[in-house]
Formats: sequence, structure tokens, C-alpha cells
Amino acid sequence: MAVRGDRELTSTLYPSFTQFHSEDKADHADFARRLALKSNCPVVVPNYRLTPKEPTVENGTFRHPGHASDIMECLSFLTSWQGLPEIGTVYDRHRIHLLGHSCGAHMLSSIFLDSSTVTPSLTPPASVLQSVQSIALSEGIYDIDLLLTSFPRYRQWFIESAFGPLSSYSDYAVTKYPVRRPEIRWLVVHSSGDTLVDLCQSQSMYEHLQRSMESCDQDRISHDFHSLTEEHNNIFQSDVFVDVLVQFFLAKVDE
Repeated sequence: MAVRGDRELTSTLYPSFTQFHSEDKADHADFARRLALKSNCPVVVPNYRLTPKEPTVENGTFRHPGHASDIMECLSFLTSWQGLPEIGTVYDRHRIHLLGHSCGAHMLSSIFLDSSTVTPSLTPPASVLQSVQSIALSEGIYDIDLLLTSFPRYRQWFIESAFGPLSSYSDYAVTKYPVRRPEIRWLVVHSSGDTLVDLCQSQSMYEHLQRSMESCDQDRISHDFHSLTEEHNNIFQSDVFVDVLVQFFLAKVDE
């Protein structure tokens, strides 16, 4: 799904992921429209293949990094697409902004942090790395073992089906991966009303980014843990969330 704003040659990609095995991104059409209207930017909301809730011989097993690979393929398309002949280019392929929510935050982090020792297939093309200007992460899952300490039932709910039945998921903790391109700006968002993912996930990610980029411009890393008060997915209904994102995406940064 794509929503067109009026700002010329600017693109915001919005991957709204909630779980690895459910939801259609068309459910977030209203949020995408409000984001497009507020930013005057085109907004793209891609779907991706889902892990079967109950894998069988017939439907097989689809696991990480497959979900993130679908998103990386979408990004590769967006940074190479020339537009339609009748309308031409509708966005600047060299100015892409990303949003990953919940599991989507893990997917984007697995691509734009260096996960090559664990998932080399998630190494993005140079064109994608150069085109992405900023990444916002909301209510994210970053350290699965830490998440299971707080929510052990998540193992059976979706972790084992998405990552396999492992004793530890430390290899998939994106808080261990170095930054691939320091020029990208990062925003870590967490709502005080979220009861599905606790604040320590976002805190650990923000601190990891700070450590990873301590020799770079710290203005490229920011967080917002106080503006939102809604539940995990209800932040999509919040105009405050839209304002936080637009302010971040469209911020002028001295190069």
C-alpha cells in the first residue's frame, strides 16, 4: 500500500510490523494517511511473508531472517525503481526514512546493524545503505532472551515459531550488532502505556546505539520515552505519535 503526500521527491517507508505471524499492513491505512498528510511525503506500507501460526508439512516453516529479507527486497526495489512512464519519479530514491514497530524494529535493526556473522543474507546493498537517512523504532523487540525474562509465555506464542526452539536467542540480540553506516539517524520510541513490550528493551537499544556511535555525532541518536501513553498498538491512533515521527524524519541535520 502506498499513500502519496504533496512534498516533492521525498520518501518515507513505513514498515508496520506487530507480529511475525499475523496482521495485514492494510490495517494501518489510516495511520499511513495521517502520516502522509502531516509530513507531505509519500508513505509506503509493505507486507511480508508470515510465519505460520501452526506449521504443518503442507504449509512448511518460515522463520527469521525470511521476514526481514522480504523487507530488504522491498527496499532494494524502492531505491532502484524509476517510477511509472506516465507519472515519472514520485519520490527521491536517495532520501528514504524508515519506521519499524515491535517485531519490525528487530527486522530493520537486523538489516541496518551488522548482523552478517549471524544472518549474512541480511547484508543490504550499498544503494540501500546510502539511501536511508533515518530510522525510527517504536515499541521494539531487540533482545529476545531479555524479553523472555519478562514475558516467558512469548516463547510458545511466537518466538519459537519465528526463530526456532532454541535454549538461547542471544545470537539474535540486535543490541550486539555494530552500526553499518554511522551517518544514519536513529530514534527509539517507547510508550509508557505499553504492557506487551517493556521499557528495558528500548533502553537497551538506545544505550547500544550510543555506545556504537560514541565517536560520531551523538545528535544522530535520540529517544522518546515520555510523549506516548497508549498501549502497544494503540500508538497508531495517536496524533502525538505522528508528530514525533514527522519532527524526527524531517529534521534538518548539519552534515
